Amino acid sequence: MSRNLFIHASNIHQGGGRSLLKALFSNLPANMGLYLTLDKRLSLPDDMLAGSEIRRVEPSVFSRFKAEKWLADHVAADDLVLCLSSLPPLFKLKGHVVVFVQNRYLVDPVKLSGFSLRSRMRIMAERFWLSLRLSNVSEFVVQTPAMKRLMKQFTGGKIKTRVVPFLDCIDGYRRSISFSDLPAASKPRFLYVASGDPHKNHRLLICAWCLLAKEGLFPSLRLTIDSWQFPELCTWISRQSEQNNLDVENMGSLDHGEVKKLYGSADALIYPSTMESFGIPLIEARQAGLSVLASELDYVRDVLDPDQSFDPLSEVSIARAVKRFLGLDESVLPLVGAKEFFTHIFKNES
Repeated sequence: MSRNLFIHASNIHQGGGRSLLKALFSNLPANMGLYLTLDKRLSLPDDMLAGSEIRRVEPSVFSRFKAEKWLADHVAADDLVLCLSSLPPLFKLKGHVVVFVQNRYLVDPVKLSGFSLRSRMRIMAERFWLSLRLSNVSEFVVQTPAMKRLMKQFTGGKIKTRVVPFLDCIDGYRRSISFSDLPAASKPRFLYVASGDPHKNHRLLICAWCLLAKEGLFPSLRLTIDSWQFPELCTWISRQSEQNNLDVENMGSLDHGEVKKLYGSADALIYPSTMESFGIPLIEARQAGLSVLASELDYVRDVLDPDQSFDPLSEVSIARAVKRFLGLDESVLPLVGAKEFFTHIFKNES
C-alpha cells in the first residue's frame, strides 16, 4: 500500500498562511496519494490542486467537526498528516501527525485584554484544544528557536519540536544590510506590514511618530490595516495624524503581490510588534533590500540583525531608534556636579 499525504488546513484562507499554502501546493510530492482539507473561502488555481482529493470545509463548528471525523476515518498507519492550522487533530489518528504552529498566542501565556470578546473566546478555545489534544501529535514544527523554547515550555518537553523556517520565497535573504546599499531619499519612507491585532502595537508606533512631530520630524509611514476589521484603530490613527500633521497613510488590506510592491517604495521597515511566531515581513524586507528597525526581542534576532532596535513598550525608545537611523543625535544630558546641584536646589527654594 502506497503512503498518503494528508494536508489539513481547514481554517486558513487569507494572509501569510494563504501564501505559504500556495508555495506548498506548487511543490506537492508526486509519489504519494494527496488528500487536502481546505477552507471553502480559500481560492487557489485549479491546476495547482490537480491530482489531489479535496474536501472543502465551511467556516462553522459542525463542518470542521465533520472534517476532523473524516480524517480519523481515512488516515492509515503509514500515512503522513500535516496540520497547518496550529492545532492538532481532534481525534487520535493512526498515521504520523506533524503540526505546524504559527499562532504564538496558543502557546505564549500572554493576556488577551486588547482583543475583542469574540477573538478572546476563539483564542482561549484553541488554547484548550491544543493542550487537550497534545497526545494526538507526533511532532511539532515551528519557524524560530524562540517558538521552539515556547513549545518546550508548553509541552513540558514531551513532544519533539523541530525548527523549520519555512517561507514561500527564500531568495535575497540577509541578516543585515549595509547603509551603503540604501537608496538615497529626500524624505525617509517607513513601512509597517501588519494586521491591526493588539500585539502589532500600532498605537505606540503612532505615539512615537507624534513625538517625532513635536521635534519637527515628519517621516512618512505606510500601514496595511484592514479598516473594515479594525475600524476603531483606523479612526484613532486618522485622528492622531490630523491633530499632529503626521505623514501616515493606511493602504488597507493588500494581497501579497501588492505588499511586495510597497517594499519597493520604502526605505525601511519598522516593526514594533511585541510577539511573533516568525515575522515574515522582516525577511521580506531584507529580501527587498530594506533596512529594518525592530523590537529588541528574541523573535527578531532569530531571523535577522536589525539596523536599529528599540523597546517595543516605549514610544520614546521607538522615536529614538528612528532618529538614530536618520543620523540624528539625542541632546546631551546636562549633567551637573555637587556644587551645581546645590545651586539648583537653593535657587528653586528661594
